[in-house]
Amino acid sequence: MTAIPALGDALPQRGNRAARTFRWARLGGLGWRIEGESPNGRKLVIAVAPHTSNWDFVVGIAAMFALDLRLTFLGKHTLFRGPFDAILRWMGGIPVDRASAHGVVAGSVHAFAAAERLVLALAPEGTRKGAGRFRTGFLHIAHGASVPILLAALDYGERRLRLGPLLHATGDFDADLARIEAHFAGVPGKRARPGRSAHL
Repeated sequence: MTAIPALGDALPQRGNRAARTFRWARLGGLGWRIEGESPNGRKLVIAVAPHTSNWDFVVGIAAMFALDLRLTFLGKHTLFRGPFDAILRWMGGIPVDRASAHGVVAGSVHAFAAAERLVLALAPEGTRKGAGRFRTGFLHIAHGASVPILLAALDYGERRLRLGPLLHATGDFDADLARIEAHFAGVPGKRARPGRSAHL
């Protein structure tokens, strides 16, 4: 079994090494592995792409537990209903209404300022049904909170979650976005997008 990438001790973690090893085995049961190294910092935005399938969430949550990483993620508010509400919140989910994107950015920046440690995972494409163009909300959050961005590629072709590189939002969001989209351009998602391959 491939070694578990080491997490920096400043990052918020969930449990213990024994649980981490068990969870890593479960990720391997899905046929996935994690490559790259996680940075060591108390605060971080993780940009996860491509986002083309509900399976992305399954793989992402399995990786989160395998790494023993405590993170926060934003989810469509309509998913937080009935028994799913408590489960998603326990995993780190926060319901958001996509109609008020500006409020999400401001609220996220405030959350970073108030927290001692916080890792926020976002899908820059916003929705799996979109055209594959990235939104700039995650850049505004990272820039406003003065925290770095870790790129995390869901490569369905090789069944790898590739961590890195670590970037910093410059304030020139068009240039930042072009660089990040170029990084993810050749990564095959579960389903095809215009100009992007998929794993069949």
